[in-house]
Amino acid sequence: MASSRRRHAGVGRIGRIRNQAVPKPRAVMALLLLLGLVSMMLLDGYLRTEIGSDRRVRSDASADSVPDEVLDGGPFLSFPGGEARTESVPDKTIVLTFDDGPDPEWTDKVLDILDDNEVPGTFFLVGSMISRHPDVVRRMVDEGNEVGAHTFTHVDLSYQSEARVKREIAQTQLALAGAAGITTTLFRAPYSSTNDAIDDYSWPVYQRLGAMGYTSVFIDTDSEDWQRPGVSKIVEWATPKSGEGASVLFHDAGGDRSETLAALPAYIKKMKAKGYTFTTVSGAQRRSAPDEGDAAAPSGTVAGDAEQAAHRPADTVTRWEGRALLAAVAVAEWTVPGLAVLLAVVGVAVIARFGLMLLLARRHHRRRNRRGFRWGPEVTGPVTVIVPAYNEKECIAATLNSLAASTHPVEILVVDDGSTDGTAEIAESLGLANVRVVRQENAGKSAALNHGVRQARHGIVVMMDGDTVFEPDTVHHLVQPFADPAVGAVAGNAKVGNRSTVIGAWQHIEYVMGFNLDRRMYDLLRCMPTIPGAVGAFRREAVLEVGGMSEDTLAEDTDITIALHRSGWRVVYAEHARAWTEAPASLGQLWRQRYRWSYGTMQALWKHRGSVTDRGPSGRFGRVGMPLVVLFQIVTPVFAPLIDVFTLYAMLFVDFRASLLAWLAVLGVQLFCAAYAFRLDRERYRFLLMLPLQQLAYRQLMYLVLIHSCVTAATGGRLRWQKLKRTGEVGAPDPAAPRSGAL
Repeated sequence: MASSRRRHAGVGRIGRIRNQAVPKPRAVMALLLLLGLVSMMLLDGYLRTEIGSDRRVRSDASADSVPDEVLDGGPFLSFPGGEARTESVPDKTIVLTFDDGPDPEWTDKVLDILDDNEVPGTFFLVGSMISRHPDVVRRMVDEGNEVGAHTFTHVDLSYQSEARVKREIAQTQLALAGAAGITTTLFRAPYSSTNDAIDDYSWPVYQRLGAMGYTSVFIDTDSEDWQRPGVSKIVEWATPKSGEGASVLFHDAGGDRSETLAALPAYIKKMKAKGYTFTTVSGAQRRSAPDEGDAAAPSGTVAGDAEQAAHRPADTVTRWEGRALLAAVAVAEWTVPGLAVLLAVVGVAVIARFGLMLLLARRHHRRRNRRGFRWGPEVTGPVTVIVPAYNEKECIAATLNSLAASTHPVEILVVDDGSTDGTAEIAESLGLANVRVVRQENAGKSAALNHGVRQARHGIVVMMDGDTVFEPDTVHHLVQPFADPAVGAVAGNAKVGNRSTVIGAWQHIEYVMGFNLDRRMYDLLRCMPTIPGAVGAFRREAVLEVGGMSEDTLAEDTDITIALHRSGWRVVYAEHARAWTEAPASLGQLWRQRYRWSYGTMQALWKHRGSVTDRGPSGRFGRVGMPLVVLFQIVTPVFAPLIDVFTLYAMLFVDFRASLLAWLAVLGVQLFCAAYAFRLDRERYRFLLMLPLQQLAYRQLMYLVLIHSCVTAATGGRLRWQKLKRTGEVGAPDPAAPRSGAL
């Protein structure tokens, strides 16, 4: 598939191929899609306090700077006129406060209890929980309860910067505006309870919040329901002494609140029996103000106006910003679990693929290399080698000289596809007796190959690229499977010749592990998807039977391979038929080549989608090969970046050590598979030292290429065939040189 062309036209659902560039916006779309998924993960992580998490909680700090009247004052702290003022709950009055919600399981049940007993509550809500469960907040406010801010991520604000404090409050207000259309003037700091918990570090925080108009709410009695001490203890600890009023703390989230649900009705009945009235923070403040009439409210009912004084209608801009936040959170709430499921599926598929490749590759190697294995009578007759060439002046001499040294009798047919650099003249000037040069106007690689097939004098044709060199015995090994009359085509073993660079070494690993290990597996399963353009052999009659090399797709090698399967021919892999090809030497050239390969493969699969309904032997590719290729070459690679994204995310925000160990374990599995593939191909292990870097850099590039191809296919993009720049540096290795896996 390495030889290039100027013209190539074809049709298909995925798009008509024209000689025009792919619009760059599609590459941007692919990148934006990936960035969008990452953004959803980051948002979800922030909501679950994985990102920006600070679990520090201050204790035993001095309170020298805190006024005594604040430390000993009532639970409501405000700063009118810049001066600290505390207020107490009136006698025989209870303010039920609930922290850490809303929770979809427990908060609704708490609201049911309050509604059944006709008492209100004041809920201090965590902004991240509001954004995930806005319906609960809406119900809470509609039923006359009061709400306050409890920060967005439940952090100890005494450790946070002034900017972080403002952000925690502002984001909570935004979520509240989106959920219920209101903002609040009430605040309760996480990890705070009574006034004497204020220290020298938290006091400046309360002062700044007071200057912003917030009332900080503390408690008089703590039910300590979070400890789950039992219903009787919760009721006992929540009960104030000697008829005093109290701000009482319960929790409606943060864990199992079944004991809270059991204790709350009992507590309400007990306090009503003692003549207590239940109200909100605002109701208690109104009752404690002079000349208020709340004292005349009936025992056990809500004191004060139903409209909570702490609530403020959010302005239009804030409401819409809040709704946008809730919408983004809703998307993240659906997206991230879906990504997690996909991650599990991809992980299983990747491991299953490795296991399947190892098992079948080992079986393939043993079967094809056991003593006495033969395809049938030795194939000794001459074959035609077709070399399509377009502007291959740097490589054509090395290619033809390698073929002239073949141990198998060959007719070498160079089809010059309208070259303008003297390629045909170079081929003729070599003076090789068995070389014929055929010229045609520039029509593309498929047309050149078809021209060669028509001109071939022998029943077996070998197709190669003009930048590839064969070893002396390559053709001999390549044609031996044709001793089996059922074999219609044979795939050879393409090797990277220019592997001395980092990019070349990465591609070398990919060729040995990804391509050739795969071909062993597909060979045994009898569903080989691609005969590489660099080294493949065909029965001439089989090629003519399926209509020759098609111009419908960019991947003409994949196209004809599937067509041969559908015609009932068998396609096999000859591991000892090695060809050395020049791989792209730059990232730009590599991107263009792989983009074309990926897109062409999708076109070929779409073109032959009818194979899934083919019957008998001709339907084997549709039943087995098509699902495997779609799963392992498209679906799994498209979603494989999830593994890296989740791993990086977990390293940064969850558990670095555990995540790193998991990544190293996956790398170890890949290294083992690669080492086994290198052993089968008798390659040097030293190249595997590049594998970790390949996983970090090269693999990500291949992911982006495939995603780019998918976006192009989905949007009906059009792609031109681009010629890669060649250097002609690749030559066949010395046959006398040792080939082993040793360093």
